[in-house]
Amino acid sequence: MRELVRFIEPPRTCSYLPRETESLEIRAIEEMDSFEYGDLLARGYRRFGWQVFRPACAACTQCRSLRIVTSEFEPTASERRILRKNAGIRAVLQPLYVTREHIELYNRYHEFMRGHRHWPQRITDPQEYAESFLVSSGTFGFQWLYMDGDRLVGVSLMDEVPGAISLIYAFYDPDWRPLSPGTFSILNQLQYARERGLRYAYLGYWVEACESLSYKGRFRPREVLREHPDDGVEPVWERLE
Repeated sequence: MRELVRFIEPPRTCSYLPRETESLEIRAIEEMDSFEYGDLLARGYRRFGWQVFRPACAACTQCRSLRIVTSEFEPTASERRILRKNAGIRAVLQPLYVTREHIELYNRYHEFMRGHRHWPQRITDPQEYAESFLVSSGTFGFQWLYMDGDRLVGVSLMDEVPGAISLIYAFYDPDWRPLSPGTFSILNQLQYARERGLRYAYLGYWVEACESLSYKGRFRPREVLREHPDDGVEPVWERLE
């Protein structure tokens, strides 16, 4: 692994819990293989473009690294209903690239979430999208395209490393929202990992008090990282019943 820089951000207002402050440990990694990346995932890091990061907040531990044991995953009755409701959606796994349809869908989704969840306004273009999601993806970056007929209605970005997947980001057509596309996307990727014989799916950070992140706790069986260990220290994951 070739690391360029590693630092902890100054504290700022938390984007998930506005009454808290947050700091991120950020590592700019120029080159890493999939085994090295898998080790970082097990230590609570997430990848976003050229950087990997994890919480380094001084006074708050509500962001919990969450992974699903996909080798034991079985959808619940309600999850099977969501899969049936979306039987007409075609999920296609592709290498990473960006098109005009990606950009239009991303911007439409964020405009909807700005009104629905009071997210800050965010508009992207092909260059910014590529810098955020396509660069430094190595051989492990993929995307799921969700198609309703010949129309792109959703995109899920996913990394795959030996033994695991990491769910990076997802966005979708707001008109698809009544059929629970976020849950459907996660279920699709959990089933993919199980069929591939991959043991874990890393869902990122689970924050029970944050409406945009609390849903991750619904998936079972789940494990949370006890603490964020230093390099060379074995990470300890705990099963939650």
